[in-house]
Amino acid sequence: MITSEKFKEDVLTLAKEVGVEPKEIHIRAMKRKWASCSSKGRLTFDKTLLNEPKEVRSKVILHELLHLRYPNHGRMFNSLLTAYLKRNMDPSDEGEIKDNQTQKGNGDL
Repeated sequence: MITSEKFKEDVLTLAKEVGVEPKEIHIRAMKRKWASCSSKGRLTFDKTLLNEPKEVRSKVILHELLHLRYPNHGRMFNSLLTAYLKRNMDPSDEGEIKDNQTQKGNGDL
């Protein structure tokens, strides 16, 4: 488990890499999603992410950060997500990202 402060630091570090600036970062209990992104730049993450492995946290964070640039799941969004995930993979994972379900229940953030 990481602290909420460390998680927020990770969000800001990845935000610099992506070239976006979230206006607010919140961590709270969410029933159906790992995270959400508002049109005003507010990112909200489910507090259970703090217990997830780094790879899962990174995938969810990058997904939401990219929504600050691309609000939909179009071709550009998916291409960039794939590229950033490859850049941020741990070399000890032999190039695999654990694809745990990204939504609590049916596979979408």
